[in-house]
Amino acid sequence: MSVPSPGYRRLALVTGLATFVLILVGGVVRVSESGLGCGPAGSGLNGWPLCDGDVIPGFDLYTAIEFSHRMLGTVVGLLMLSLAVLAWRRYRGHRGLVRATGAAFLLVVVQGLLGAATVENNLDPALVATHLGLAMILLALIVYVWRASRPDVIGAPAEDGGPRFRALTLATSSVLFLTIVAGGYMAGTQNYGRADYQVGDGAHHACGKEFPTCNGEFLPFGQARLVDIHLTHRVLMYVASLLVIALVVVAVRRRRSPRLVRMAWVTLGLLTAQVLVGALNVWLDEAEVLITLHLMLATLLWGHLMGLRWSLYAVPAPETERAGGRQRAAEAATA
Repeated sequence: MSVPSPGYRRLALVTGLATFVLILVGGVVRVSESGLGCGPAGSGLNGWPLCDGDVIPGFDLYTAIEFSHRMLGTVVGLLMLSLAVLAWRRYRGHRGLVRATGAAFLLVVVQGLLGAATVENNLDPALVATHLGLAMILLALIVYVWRASRPDVIGAPAEDGGPRFRALTLATSSVLFLTIVAGGYMAGTQNYGRADYQVGDGAHHACGKEFPTCNGEFLPFGQARLVDIHLTHRVLMYVASLLVIALVVVAVRRRRSPRLVRMAWVTLGLLTAQVLVGALNVWLDEAEVLITLHLMLATLLWGHLMGLRWSLYAVPAPETERAGGRQRAAEAATA
C-alpha cells in the first residue's frame, strides 16, 4: 500500500493529541508540587520506574498526579511504537515517514530516562528545561508524521512563501524553541515539590510584579542570577515576537499562498494570547490555572508554527512510485 490508510492517519492524530495532553499533564505535575510524588530524590529504582517502590502505588494526591503522568507517557510511547512499526512494515517507501516515526519512538524512550534523571536529581532546573525541550521536538515530529501521512500532501508541491521565507520560519521556530526552554528552566528554579520550597523562591518572582519593567528598570541584567534567568526568557520572547510579526508582514505582502497567510495570522494570535497570559502570571499572584494555560498556549503556538514550517517542504511520493515514473519516462523517451 503506497498511501497511508485513514486508520494510520487517525493513529497519528491521536498520538499528536496524546502528546499534547502529556505535555499539559507534565505542567500540572510541576504546579501541583507533584514532581517527587513517587519518592524523594535519590530513591533509585524505587522512585523510577517504580513509584514509592510499587508497580501501582497506593492513593495519594501527589502520587496520583505523578503516576498518571508516567502512565500517559507509557501510552504515548506505545502509540509512537505502533506508528513506527506500521510505517516500517507497510509504508517503507515513505522514507521521511519511517525516519520520523523511528526518531519519535527513540525520543520517547530518552524522555522517560530523562524524567527518571530529573526525579533522581531533585528536579534540577537544567533537566527540567531539557525535558520540556525534548517534548517540543517530539511534538514537532508528530506534526510532521500527521502531515506526511495525508494523501493530498504526498507528492504535492510545497507551499510557496517566496524568497527566504523558509529561513525566516526557521529563525522564528528556533527562537521560539529557545524561549520555551528558557521558560522551562525558569519554572525549574521554582523548586516545586521540594522540601525547601517557599513562595517567592525562583526566577519567576525575580522581577516582582513588574512587566515589561523589572525592578524599576527595563532589562537590569547583572542584578542577580535569578533576575538574569527571568530576563533571558523575556528577551527571547521579545525576539520571537518580532520574528512572528515579520512572518505575518512578509506573508501578507507577498500573498503567494492564502493558506500561509491564514497560518501566519493564527501564529500571531496565539503569540499575543501567550504574551498576555505570561504578563498576567507576573502581575497577579502565581496561579496554577494561569501557569498551565501559559504552557498550553506555548505548546499550541509551537505545534502550529511547526505545521507552518513543515508546509514549506514537499512530502515526496513513495520510492516505488518515483521509480515507476522514471521508468515510464525512459520508455516514452525511447519509444
